[in-house]
Amino acid sequence: MPASRPAMDRSYSLPPIGDNPSSDRQGTTPGSFALPGRVGDPRTFSSPDTPGMPGVSGITAMDFARAEDRQCKTQLEEARRGIISPEMKRVALREPHLSPDQIRAEIAAGRMILPANKMHLKFKLEPMCIGRASLTKINANMGASPVSSGTDEEVEKLKWAERWGADTVMDLSTGGDLNACRQAIIQNSTVPIGTVPIYSMIIGRSIEDLSYDIILSELENQAKQGVDYFTIHAGVLREHLPYVKKRLIGIVSRGGSLLAKWMLIHNKQNPMYEIFEDICDIMRQYDVSFSLGDGLRPGGLADATDEAQLRELATLGELTERAWAKGVQVMVEGPGHVPFDQIEYNMKLQRKLCHGAPFYVLGPLVTDIFPGYDHITSCIGATAAGFHGASMLCYVTPKEHLGLPKKDDVKQGCVAYKIAAHAADVALGIPGSRDRDDELTKARAALNWQRHFDLSFDPELARAYHDEDLEVDTDFCAMCGHDWCSVRISKEISEFFSGKDEASQPDKKAAHSPGVSPAGAEMLKQRGNLTPQQIMDLAHKGKKAACHSDNVKDAETAKLVQVNTLKAHGVVVNEAGL
Repeated sequence: MPASRPAMDRSYSLPPIGDNPSSDRQGTTPGSFALPGRVGDPRTFSSPDTPGMPGVSGITAMDFARAEDRQCKTQLEEARRGIISPEMKRVALREPHLSPDQIRAEIAAGRMILPANKMHLKFKLEPMCIGRASLTKINANMGASPVSSGTDEEVEKLKWAERWGADTVMDLSTGGDLNACRQAIIQNSTVPIGTVPIYSMIIGRSIEDLSYDIILSELENQAKQGVDYFTIHAGVLREHLPYVKKRLIGIVSRGGSLLAKWMLIHNKQNPMYEIFEDICDIMRQYDVSFSLGDGLRPGGLADATDEAQLRELATLGELTERAWAKGVQVMVEGPGHVPFDQIEYNMKLQRKLCHGAPFYVLGPLVTDIFPGYDHITSCIGATAAGFHGASMLCYVTPKEHLGLPKKDDVKQGCVAYKIAAHAADVALGIPGSRDRDDELTKARAALNWQRHFDLSFDPELARAYHDEDLEVDTDFCAMCGHDWCSVRISKEISEFFSGKDEASQPDKKAAHSPGVSPAGAEMLKQRGNLTPQQIMDLAHKGKKAACHSDNVKDAETAKLVQVNTLKAHGVVVNEAGL
């Protein structure tokens, strides 16, 4: 006889549980496996640190408070003085899990920014915040290039990005009338607008002609227009450049490469670094926030987390302190191509070196071989980045690395990143972040199709895909059919709660669809699929297949059909004919 094996311990225990993302603790999940969301703590809404990860910094923006704060020129200065601004109160309405004073305290600590240029507030701007204590935000990039688009098309893309959930928009125009395009975007936007001012600084001139006066003049111009945050690549230093020599793809940041060339030509230090305090003075006057640019970010997996990137990050930590000392709000930009296993380290290292200032990352992409699908490869990394500490995720569209995004590319990028941001919020246990998911789950369990669609992020697309195969809202879908629908069967089990929730029930068990909207019809047209009737005609010769037991008149035969659908198709599978 074989030797008996020792009894195996199959018990288990759950890790420490953080906040439950459901307001009413619906369902059976125990809650978030993230750390408890203690607002006011450096680890607010944070993933547990994997062993070996950098810890948190004990420094905050409060350590740089000064007498000039009493002038209250910026949201940071007001917050450090203990003042709750009207904009902070409005932000609290958008972040129901946070109180106005919690928002003030997070801004005062430098862990949150409220990007709201005083000039932009005179137009349509709706104040929002970026920080780890708040919901994860997404940014959409757009802008005219020398070969494509113009002002009207960019304004249209702006409204389209807002429609699909962009929390901020960056105008990265490098062609056309940049000033007019920027002004039109600012006047029409309800979300904060960011720019990379160096693009405008070199229009009509060579990079070597860039001077301190040109830099400061263009920053003043854009601040007066109402730009809410500037990407300033002040962290790329001369001493960092030798570390890029062995990279596979070198410097992929436009701003970083331009300034690297300027430093090599003039044999001088980065001008943005040299006159950083002067830049701060201009930004403080209008309350423009810094987005400290990562000019040495990796452009491929092979160059991720290298010496050049990390030395620049350390410099960005220094610049964060210098900006806080001038009363200016700061967020820090992060890498764009990072293997999945290195994402947490990048997020936690920034948290330490930059003292918890909000991290704004591009993706990151977790693989390089899927051009045309980089909105997918990057939103995988973006989800991990959000869970491990990033506060805002810069979207990537299917056109990334290939060309200027068009209208549908903007939508695809926004949707992919709303998925990533929302997934991170739920995983972090931000209170109430799962409520809409729970309501949709109950509607799905009740087979209430219309409520299912209404609660979805893109109702038109969901309705179109459903009606492509089945034009009636019935108690099953085209994937399983009537007899195989587990959700329909589960509703018959008395112990199952959700499918019997009265508030989630549809008005009727079967109702005619209101029809596919024009937008939904266009989606199906682009898919190139047949109409439901054409599919029915081809598959069933215009007649519903006999494998549906509700079409079989004889009760005994119906029972057999439920057991063996192959016989209904004339396929004999055993000697008994079953």
